[in-house]
Amino acid sequence: MDFRERSVQEWAAVVQSREVSAREMVEASLAAIEAQEELNAFVATNPELSLATADEIDARLASGDEVGPLAGIPFGVKDLEDAAGYVTTQGSMLHADDPPAEADSVLVGRLRAAGGVVMGKTNTPEFGWTGDTYNPLFGPTANPWNPKRSPGGSSGGTAAALVAGLVPLCTGSDGGGSIRIPAAACGFSGFKASLGRIPVEGPSRLWPISVHGPMALRVADVAFVSDLVMGPSPRDLNSLPRPDRSWREALNEGWQPQRAVWCPSPDGKPTDSEVAGVCEAAISEMEAAGMEVEVRDEALFDDPIWEYVLLSANAVSGEFDELTEEQMDQITPGLRYYLGLSTGPKVADFNQALDTFHAMAETVAEVLDDADLLLTPTVAGLFPESGEKGVVNGHHTDAWIRHTYPYNLTRLPAGSVRAGFASDGMPVGLQIVGSQLSDVRVLQAMSHCEQLFAPPMWPSAA
Repeated sequence: MDFRERSVQEWAAVVQSREVSAREMVEASLAAIEAQEELNAFVATNPELSLATADEIDARLASGDEVGPLAGIPFGVKDLEDAAGYVTTQGSMLHADDPPAEADSVLVGRLRAAGGVVMGKTNTPEFGWTGDTYNPLFGPTANPWNPKRSPGGSSGGTAAALVAGLVPLCTGSDGGGSIRIPAAACGFSGFKASLGRIPVEGPSRLWPISVHGPMALRVADVAFVSDLVMGPSPRDLNSLPRPDRSWREALNEGWQPQRAVWCPSPDGKPTDSEVAGVCEAAISEMEAAGMEVEVRDEALFDDPIWEYVLLSANAVSGEFDELTEEQMDQITPGLRYYLGLSTGPKVADFNQALDTFHAMAETVAEVLDDADLLLTPTVAGLFPESGEKGVVNGHHTDAWIRHTYPYNLTRLPAGSVRAGFASDGMPVGLQIVGSQLSDVRVLQAMSHCEQLFAPPMWPSAA
């Protein structure tokens, strides 16, 4: 049983028809997790709990009960999100001994209600702070394409689990690229919906730019599962009403973009030439299929890294106000530095940052006035080895992930699709950005690209 060979919908259908039992699905997932333990994609499992849930689903099916559209689907939960019965460590020694969560997050609860089976927690950098997945509690997660390389972050455990076939579905979150970066690193489609489509709560609720959502190898599955979990919640003041049409059904319309703007570096800083070249080759295929492309070599805006750090570091800094020096020493060194950046700014600095975000949103809106999409590389450089910096034109730099967070700050829908592969054998992602609330158009464009470039694929040894 290889979860990568069928869609989530197809796997659920074979469980509902009782061709395969929910228990068999869970047993296959447990076996895959154990067989590829060296990936360190899952950091906590509870086989007894997962099997008991599967047995309950099988019993309900045998009785003719409705079990939901995700009947028996095993899924992983990113370790920034609560799942009842599991500790939410957030990848931190500070929370290693916390009691298990008593309740699910809204997202996990909706997946369970649809028939999904929680398999455990997937690895994340401490508090989801960076685009690489390692932490002092569980260590690094390996990329199935090359175990020495990073799977991206912060949903790196999720991405590795999917492309290695450990589960067909996981949760992810994206506060600065944390769905799109690991999707690009592991060579599949990742989608950050507009802020508020899926309610956010729990440890990540303070991030005013963070989006939670499903991750799967195929964009059709992302759309299918999104249909099941979208909708407002009183526990998230940013949550939006349910869309008036199915995202999954919208993919059947066969829409493809007519005009796009390609910007190899929206902030004007260097993008790795090989990364840009792979993306440009993919865009040429889109042109051959009938899409008109306008190239924008000039910067759209300055890199908003300071404004991003100001907002995001401040959002989590309250957690550390009363820590002892010994506790601070347990935190990832880079995160300690990151948190220190939030201590000096004043209210006026935050207001200025918000003005910057509005100006950026207006700029992108002007770009998209007469275009369907904005296209950029998902990341600016080649993916690093775990714990190291990415590489842009031969130089190691922290700025390799800078193409994703602008679209958290502007709250725009954005996705990453595999454009091809670099000469080092690692996948390269193409980022697709849409206008405000144009989630359907981005998903349709991603589906078009999947069909155009290549179907989902995975490393043969994984």
